[in-house]
Amino acid sequence: MAGKKSLKMEVKNLNLWYDKSQALIDVSMHVYKNKVTAIIGPSGCGKSTLIRCLNRMNDIIDKCKVKGSVFMDGNDIYDKKTDVVEVRKKVGMVFQKPNPFPKSIWENIAYGCRISGVRNKKKLDSIVEKSLKEAFLWEEVKDRLNDSAMSLSGGQQQRLCIARALAINPDVILMDEPCSALDPIATAKIEDLIRILIKDYTVVIVTHNMQQAARVSDYTAYMYLGKLIEFGKTKQIFENPKEESTENYITGRFG
Repeated sequence: MAGKKSLKMEVKNLNLWYDKSQALIDVSMHVYKNKVTAIIGPSGCGKSTLIRCLNRMNDIIDKCKVKGSVFMDGNDIYDKKTDVVEVRKKVGMVFQKPNPFPKSIWENIAYGCRISGVRNKKKLDSIVEKSLKEAFLWEEVKDRLNDSAMSLSGGQQQRLCIARALAINPDVILMDEPCSALDPIATAKIEDLIRILIKDYTVVIVTHNMQQAARVSDYTAYMYLGKLIEFGKTKQIFENPKEESTENYITGRFG
């Protein structure tokens, strides 16, 4: 395992309840800097709940209670003194279905920066171009920045959502099944993009597609019934899992 210096986030004894139903049970795991961490497991095992804990997205759900800690750069994001807005600036999120705003392509990218107080048009233009280039979308849209984001294909919309997340200069990008609504060609583009993004960012991806986890991730966490069953380097998890439950899931015996 990588050393402390390469640790970006650390989940410690995390428990979560939706009302009386417990969705996460004593989850502890590491997220390493400039690496891709995949979270796999059958439907309803707590994958999306866990990833939403990494930027406190579950705070907006009624009757949701969290106990435990999530450290980012050594600071507990669940500490009472933590500024949640700052956490969400540092930890961007890309969802399962592309969700561009019903605005122009340019406005989609500039939106977060404008909310943060950036008003200079030249600076915003520069951020829009940089973010679209990082998401490998610039060449496809540079002549139509004033067109509606809704005019883009599904795969382009998802890359636009990634560019939008990059525009606010996060440290970590969370992706919750980002390819499940996309065709194989669009999926391959997103996977290539993920591997390039880790030069500058740390990525955590939830995926139900085990081939995808094996292709794009450096570390894999396998979850079942709200518990983290096994965590390790992806090669080890897929080729030599320590737990029988992990092996059964990966070989398709259940799930």
